Amino acid sequence: MLTFNNRTALVTGAGRGIGKAIAETLARHGVTVICVSKSADSCGATAAAIIASGGKAKALAVDVADGAAIAKASEELLKEFPTIDILVNNAGITRDGLLFRMSETDWNDVLTTNLTSCFHWTKLIGRPMTRARWGRIVNMASVSGVMGNAGQANYSAAKAGMIGLTKTLAREFAGRSVTVNAVAPGFIKTDMTTDFVNNPEASARILEAVPLKRFGEAADIANLTTYLCSEEAGYITGQVFNVDGGMAM
Repeated sequence: MLTFNNRTALVTGAGRGIGKAIAETLARHGVTVICVSKSADSCGATAAAIIASGGKAKALAVDVADGAAIAKASEELLKEFPTIDILVNNAGITRDGLLFRMSETDWNDVLTTNLTSCFHWTKLIGRPMTRARWGRIVNMASVSGVMGNAGQANYSAAKAGMIGLTKTLAREFAGRSVTVNAVAPGFIKTDMTTDFVNNPEASARILEAVPLKRFGEAADIANLTTYLCSEEAGYITGQVFNVDGGMAM
C-alpha cells in the first residue's frame, strides 16, 4: 500500500472513465475524494460507489468551463475541508475535426474545458497547498499533446498547453514541497473511445502505431496517478509520463 496520511483529493471529470477510476483507486488507499463532474448524477454515482465500498467521498457538480463556478465551488470546499492536498485535473472534452472545418466555438470549448479549467482549479486549490507546504497536482494530458494528432488541433493544443503549464508550475511550487506532474494517456478504453475501439477497421489501424498491440485500461492511468499523489512520489516533479503502450517512444 502507498502512504497517504489522511489526505483529501479533488478529481475533476470523476463521473466516468479515467476520472472515475482515479477517484476509486485513491479512495481504496484511504483518501477522501471530492468527485467533480458537470453532471450531478455521474459524480454522485462515483461518490456513492466509493462510500458503499467503505471509502470517503463527496460529489460536487461543477461546469469546469465556467471560471466563476469553479471559484464559488473552491471557496465553499475550502471552508468545509481544512486542506485539499491532492488535485487531479482530469476533466476534458473532444470536438474533433480537421482545422479548415473546425469552428471557433469548437476550438474555444475544448481549450476552455481542458486547459483553462486547469488554470482555475490550480490557482484556487493550489494556493492552500503551498501554504501547508505539501501537495500533489496531476494534470491529465494526452499522447495527442506530445505527438500531435490529425483532426485534433484543439485537443492537441490544449493537452500540449497542460504539459507546458505542468512544467512551469512544478518550478513555481517546488520551494513549497508541492509536486506537479502530467500523465499522457494513449488510446485507453473509455466511453470517449468506444466508437473506434468497437470498430475493427479503426482499432486495427490505431493498434498499428501501438507497440504493445492493445488498448490501455483506465486502471493503467489510475494506478500511476495514485502513485504520483502518494508520499512515496515526493521527489518527482515537472515530469510527463506517457502511458500509451509505447506510441511516443
